[in-house]
Amino acid sequence: MHIGVTVRNMGDQSTPAIMGACAAAAEAAGLESVWVVDHIAIPPEEAEGSKGRYVDPLIALAWLAGATRSIRLGVGTLVLPYRPALPVAKQIASIQELSGERLLLGVGIGWMEAEFRALGVERRRRGRISDATLAFIRECFDHDEVSATGQPFLFRPRPARPPIYVGGAAPHALKRAAAYGDGWLPIGMTPERLPGARAEYAEWCAAEERPVGEVVVMGALPADDSGAAAQVLHGFHEGGASRFVVFERYADGDAFRRRLGALLAAKEEAGL
Repeated sequence: MHIGVTVRNMGDQSTPAIMGACAAAAEAAGLESVWVVDHIAIPPEEAEGSKGRYVDPLIALAWLAGATRSIRLGVGTLVLPYRPALPVAKQIASIQELSGERLLLGVGIGWMEAEFRALGVERRRRGRISDATLAFIRECFDHDEVSATGQPFLFRPRPARPPIYVGGAAPHALKRAAAYGDGWLPIGMTPERLPGARAEYAEWCAAEERPVGEVVVMGALPADDSGAAAQVLHGFHEGGASRFVVFERYADGDAFRRRLGALLAAKEEAGL
């Protein structure tokens, strides 16, 4: 099981100095991946913890690609209905090309009503929009020449398609992951629930006549208890997760490095 960690692209920690220092520390520590998250229009009443400050995830990953050399770069999750399909497909391909194919693409349908209102997008259509966007992204990476609104065009650069992990809960996210993704990305999962959830995902994959994809779990670990953290990591590994991404708050680069040290201790104790 690979271990990744989120780098805060929100709040006071989303400065070039702190984001760059955290990504460099994660890469030096040998972690497999760094991840960012997605919000685009936080209303004032929802701004606690971020102050409404969010760096765009795809721009953040492009910048982190230039600031690192080998660590993989993930977004968990990019909200598909917020963005037009063709420009986002081009941005994904560009990051994948320029990063040396290090991108890990987590996608979701979104939930915050205020953001949909700010964008002028009907929230009730978010599932249909996401399905259409996912189908279009896969089409772009499968063919040099594709068509949008009746206009053929060349989709280049066309590197290898990054793995697509569909975020969300059962049953809709599992169905979408089976139909369009290379894996499922649950948030808030527990080691005890994972085997059953993974079996349900496998059933959806069988219905789509596609192989069972990866399960990438995002979540927190017990703080200040490496033994408990190691037990959680071991549980996810035994439950079939291919990757665990640690999602935590931190005040600055020094705090991130301290939490990174605790994570490495738990990882070693878990035998990962």
